[in-house]
Amino acid sequence: MSSYYQHHVFFCCNQRKPGERTCCNDKGATRVRDYAKKQIKNLGLAAPGKVRINMAGCLERCEEGPCIVVYPEGVWYTYVDEDDVDEIIERHIGKGEIVERLRLPDAPPGA
Repeated sequence: MSSYYQHHVFFCCNQRKPGERTCCNDKGATRVRDYAKKQIKNLGLAAPGKVRINMAGCLERCEEGPCIVVYPEGVWYTYVDEDDVDEIIERHIGKGEIVERLRLPDAPPGA
């Protein structure tokens, strides 16, 4: 079975009310997602059969985030800034390499 996109990247852009537990959007998620969309477009990768960058609601990993998940591999990443996202685009999307320094564990703690 093939996927519609070579890579489908979901950015958690959840925004909680002030005073609630942390959320990815408090850490710049929407800004960095917008940046990733522009980068993918500039690289000529924004098309069916190539790469799609999407905003997601809460992915329930905000304490570890901000976070993204890249499909079809199902690899979860955290990032600090645009440089980290550039590395994920270059290495994971471009070369098929997992960026271990940014990778989040696959299973929840204690699973």
